[in-house]
Amino acid sequence: MYELLDKIDSPADLKGLSLEELGKLCGEIRRYILECCAVNPGHVASSLGAVELIVGFHYVFDSPADKIVFDVGHQAYAHKILTGRREAFRQNRTRDGISGFPSRSESPHDAFGAGHSSTSVSAALGLAEAARLQGRKEKVVALIGDGALTGGLAFEGLNNTGSSGADLLVILNDNNQSIDGNIGALHNHLLKLTTSMRYNRLKDQVWRKLGESRVRRAIQNWTRKIKSWTVSPTGGDLFEALGFRYFGPIDGNDIATVVNTLRKLSSISGPRILHCYTVKGKGYEAAEKDPVTWHAPGKFDPETGERLTSARSVARYQDVFGQVLCDLAERDSRIVGITPAMASGCGMTEFGRRFPDRFFDVGIEEEHAATFSAGLAAGGLRPFCNIYSSFSQRAYDEIIHDIALQHLPVVLCFDRAGLVGEDGATHQGAFDMAAYRSIPGTVISAPRNELELKQLMYTALQQDKGPFIIRYPRGNGEGAGWKDAEFEAVPVGKAVELKAGSEIAVVGTGPAVNRALEAAEGFGERVAVYHFPFVKPLDTEVLESIASKFSKIVTVEDGALSGGLFGAVSEFLTRRGCKARIVPVGIGDEFVTQASQAQQRKDWGLDKESMEKIFQKFLEIPK
Repeated sequence: MYELLDKIDSPADLKGLSLEELGKLCGEIRRYILECCAVNPGHVASSLGAVELIVGFHYVFDSPADKIVFDVGHQAYAHKILTGRREAFRQNRTRDGISGFPSRSESPHDAFGAGHSSTSVSAALGLAEAARLQGRKEKVVALIGDGALTGGLAFEGLNNTGSSGADLLVILNDNNQSIDGNIGALHNHLLKLTTSMRYNRLKDQVWRKLGESRVRRAIQNWTRKIKSWTVSPTGGDLFEALGFRYFGPIDGNDIATVVNTLRKLSSISGPRILHCYTVKGKGYEAAEKDPVTWHAPGKFDPETGERLTSARSVARYQDVFGQVLCDLAERDSRIVGITPAMASGCGMTEFGRRFPDRFFDVGIEEEHAATFSAGLAAGGLRPFCNIYSSFSQRAYDEIIHDIALQHLPVVLCFDRAGLVGEDGATHQGAFDMAAYRSIPGTVISAPRNELELKQLMYTALQQDKGPFIIRYPRGNGEGAGWKDAEFEAVPVGKAVELKAGSEIAVVGTGPAVNRALEAAEGFGERVAVYHFPFVKPLDTEVLESIASKFSKIVTVEDGALSGGLFGAVSEFLTRRGCKARIVPVGIGDEFVTQASQAQQRKDWGLDKESMEKIFQKFLEIPK
């Protein structure tokens, strides 16, 4: 079916191919990615755009001795396919299949695990220095996109690399603009000159003879200024200022150009950066025209490009958030919206269209998003900062020092909280409740449906001190009527009895409590269910009442048990000397790997059937 790809079982199999055959192989890889992702959804556009860069790396370098470090890993599909995982790629992002991101435990060709952005340069620098200190003659390459380059960690890595003089090649995969006039005759001549072996040998000899002299420094500064002037339209002067030798830009989707340039750069040492223009979604018209949608399009027909989406009977939480934020902004001119490059994913696209002056997409900069929100709040505005739960971990220090410590009213909306499915361990929103519960003056809430999300957003707007966290899951809501409901504040720190009972008390938070309620219905009056919309502050009055009535308590949460709701309830009841038996249901002390959300809920006992078994066992009912 695939003339060349079917013969590639490792990067070594590439070495005998001609440049013409490499070009054909790139086309086959794209076709294979589309074939697999059409039925088993994944990240499409990013991986299509990076095929030539990855094929070029494996053709020129010798993996796994030489190492490529991916940023995020959305673009790594060609790498997985070429490194012995061609057939396994058909089960990409599935339970017991391979990860959608690079994983050190999966293959020796995956030099460093990824999932969150802007880490590649720092990790690659560590690998390069480790090789130097241990006397290994290996090459290290970091592949980073222009989006990930906005993250502060990327600049920290670049700054350290440039000053260290480490032997590291950074490939900048720039897919945010088309190839323009910068790639002209003069530019191509300069690229050939600066990457030639003869030129670089001569340059090194001149610098060695001049030594660390004032004359050498003067000449270097002069040549750097001249080079910066010639490449300034592409940003090369920035990288030169950071201590890198800048090469490019080149057409990153031209395999011959990529291979010839990498061959030359492999013989040059020190910090260097190759700027490549690529087309996100390259080779697939639908993805090229709409790379945002085709970043992760779900299932689709690879022949027509038609996305096979099923009709939704209920709204997604992200869409509810976006609509409610617009409704609140109509009523209150102080409201502003902030997102670290996830406007479409978190439902803020419409807000940005309707309120462009009050919408801030700050790029992949979670730390900046948090402190920027703090500044907006200090200036008298009411920021709603939406960050995916797992990404919020990167802003932990800023949330403590810049928001909470200064008692600033920032609403932190953590989308994708809990179990998120196929994206795997790096993206599960398992740790937010445990992470933020110890921060003084912080409110942590978890709505159990769409209506409660709406009312909690309104409630947060009424608070004027400290961060107000609202965590909600990925995916569809519960079908609770919310559109026409009037705004109504929720009493902060108050729990609600959903079902009366006499033997077991279920203490739950967020949507997981709905499954507990469904399970409890089959046990009549024996199981009571309480919903705690607030993990902090905790409703201690209701907890004391539960402790006085029940000797058996089940806590239910879609988060880490260590430090989450279970931790909060256990700590309080232990201090009160409560002797009740407590059974926790939630995410245990391990990372959650990829699987469907439904499967993950079943794995951790968060589905109706699993809870029925827990209640049955706790009530000592024979099977």
